[in-house]
Amino acid sequence: MRLSRPFAPVLVAALLALVACGRGTGADRPPEPGDRAVATVQDQTIWASDVKREAVAQGLVGEGEPLDVTSDLFRRVLDEVIDQKLLAKEAERRGLDNSALAQRRLAATRERILGDMLVETVVNGTISDRAVETIYQEQVRQARTSEEIRTRLILSRTRAEADAVVGILAQGSVFEAVAMERSVDEATRFSGGDLGYSTLDVMPEAYANALTGKPAGSTVGPFQTEGGWAVLRVEDRRRETPPTLEQARPQIVRYLTYEGVRQLLEELRGKAEVDVLLARDPGRSQEPASAPPPTAAGTLAAPVVSPPASKAP
Repeated sequence: MRLSRPFAPVLVAALLALVACGRGTGADRPPEPGDRAVATVQDQTIWASDVKREAVAQGLVGEGEPLDVTSDLFRRVLDEVIDQKLLAKEAERRGLDNSALAQRRLAATRERILGDMLVETVVNGTISDRAVETIYQEQVRQARTSEEIRTRLILSRTRAEADAVVGILAQGSVFEAVAMERSVDEATRFSGGDLGYSTLDVMPEAYANALTGKPAGSTVGPFQTEGGWAVLRVEDRRRETPPTLEQARPQIVRYLTYEGVRQLLEELRGKAEVDVLLARDPGRSQEPASAPPPTAAGTLAAPVVSPPASKAP
């Protein structure tokens, strides 16, 4: 069956939540100060904040970004929220919410929503402009001492092919042209092998080792990597240019949120009796269930930000 509008996976969870929470909740009262009723579905009111929350859940707007009720985006998301309510009411009419499986899924959705609300209330409330500024300044300080390297790559399948590439370059061939003709790296060959700027600490170990101490203009390799045999050209070396505070803010907030959730879960687990009935895989780390994944540790090259003095968990 093909629906008239595309439904993101998050809408399924939202549908379950509506079935669980849509009855007798005083929905005719504005859920937030200054809220505005934008539609009704039978006996239920849809508020502007409901539409905004759905847009945020789908990643269409940021948490702190405005969403104009007159915009095409707002109307599209409003239509999806209306569809959610219609589907939920039809599911109730058919008694689909009465099965044990449905009740368990609804309970899991309720727990997820409550967990998210706890993060919003407890964790997000501790993320101040001062905390963001502190991490940003520390990262700027670290960036001033690090160097970015711009490189080009020619990747070959075998050592013999890579040696042939070095021979062609030694005869004066242009690196970009040889990359387009011979490199097997489809991601970079058509841009002349350009890898852009990066710092050594975020490069694969084989690349970082080969490039250490190599000046601009030098050809490096061949050396073996996971994808084959690499020949690099060092195009430029420069001091790392950090992003602005506003560019870095989303990643800093993400890291602070992750840290806050991790600390909250450590505290909750310390107070609760939790008995895992499965053998733990020693090679797998535990991540907070309600937190976004941590950013990759590294220098403050836009838009990635790592915590000061140590790697993000």
